[in-house]
Amino acid sequence: MAQHGLVGVVESPIDLSYLADALLLLRFFEAQGKVRKAISVLKKRVGTHEDTIRELRLTAQGLQVGEPLTDFQGIMSGIPTYVGSQSILSSQ
Repeated sequence: MAQHGLVGVVESPIDLSYLADALLLLRFFEAQGKVRKAISVLKKRVGTHEDTIRELRLTAQGLQVGEPLTDFQGIMSGIPTYVGSQSILSSQ
């Protein structure tokens, strides 16, 4: 379904998740004045799946999935809060 706006509550008028074998959630978040992207797996029909939220980068070399975003809270809600140390964030 089409998303309305870049931030805020994600709502859909109908639920099609029961038709999907896997669901990925892509979110934008801001860190140090840059807009970044996060990716997480919400559903995988068979077996276990990764339960962390990771940064997603689109580079000239292709897609890069970073380490888990353990220094943030609220990324999936659209209202992220930085709770980690500045040294980790500045190394990215």
